Amino acid sequence: SSVGLQFISRESDWPVALAECLRHDTRALLEERVSGRECTVGILEGRPLPVVEVRPRSGVYDYQSKYTSGASEYLCPAPFDPEVTAAVQAAGMAAFTAIGGRDYARVDVMVDAAGRPMVLEVNTLPGMTETSLLPKAAAAAGLDYPHLCQRMVELALKRKK
Repeated sequence: SSVGLQFISRESDWPVALAECLRHDTRALLEERVSGRECTVGILEGRPLPVVEVRPRSGVYDYQSKYTSGASEYLCPAPFDPEVTAAVQAAGMAAFTAIGGRDYARVDVMVDAAGRPMVLEVNTLPGMTETSLLPKAAAAAGLDYPHLCQRMVELALKRKK
């Protein structure tokens, strides 16, 4: 959930950023920063849901932006051109399939200035709080929260049989 998330733009920022990360764990994950419009695509029963664009008011989608009501704006369906929306959904489905996903997931994607999607991660156990993104996408597809939860349980039980 982005605990300890740090961005650096100068090498001199490295020691302070690393120290902050290591306050939360004994290991840190380092990645190149991908810039663009942040979005996510929920996957349910092998189909992509409407894309959600995330616009953190602070400029960074960190722990505070994720879990503080009103700290981020969520646009669903995301205001992309239809071609970009289709590309984001296709990238999400491809990532979900590549990891052997089943039932549901949420795939985080960054869309660059040219409209090209870059998958950041696949969340196989996405959040299910009032500020969570999978329920927002499901609602935009006409599936309210209780019915989404019910469907998730039904899918798991179906595999159990």
